[in-house]
Amino acid sequence: MARIMITSGPTRQYLDPVRYLTNGSSGRMGRSLAQAALDLGHDVVIISGPVEIDYPARAEIVPVVSTEELLDACQRVFPGCDGLIAAAAPCDYRPIRVASQKIAKTGNPLVLQLIETPDVVATLGATRRPDQWMVGFALETEDQRLRALVKLEKKSCDLMILNGPEAMNSRRNQVEIIERNGSLIDALAGPKEEVARGILHVIHKRLITPFQSDFQRSVNLASIVSRPR
Repeated sequence: MARIMITSGPTRQYLDPVRYLTNGSSGRMGRSLAQAALDLGHDVVIISGPVEIDYPARAEIVPVVSTEELLDACQRVFPGCDGLIAAAAPCDYRPIRVASQKIAKTGNPLVLQLIETPDVVATLGATRRPDQWMVGFALETEDQRLRALVKLEKKSCDLMILNGPEAMNSRRNQVEIIERNGSLIDALAGPKEEVARGILHVIHKRLITPFQSDFQRSVNLASIVSRPR
């Protein structure tokens, strides 16, 4: 079986000690994916931003807050894993300067200068080993399939799961699974638990089983080559 790293939930980018930028990700999709993977007998480690849900007890949990912390944790954990399912919704921007004290009201407009946070999945994709696989999530509001395919290539993923903003903080999801050539593998809709089982079925069939088969063939070939004559 495989050791799978799953990223889950939102991240927070603080403006001052009490305020932050974030999004509505609940972590339910990540939890459902983790449970589906565990049910298939895989080992799971979850890198999670701040959430109010409980993850499966059998999963290893690594809590993080910011996108930078998410990237750091992923870079530490991913080398020991066979694959990644990137279901987290990292905050894409952070303030250039974080105020050391709570920002007080002045009656005037507040101007925030923001810069992009690191692209976690693209960073991992640039250094992944040939024997590792990666599945990304793309939440899009327009030109959905085109944008998802662009992200798939940019992030060096093997599959991309496309969904929309209605998935945020919802108990249900509607997704499309897209492969590298742009083909639609499957479309799933329903409770996130059900959708997660469908996603894991595709991952198991298309990524985990082929990678394990290739590894076993390599082992068998090395055994034959090294056998005394």
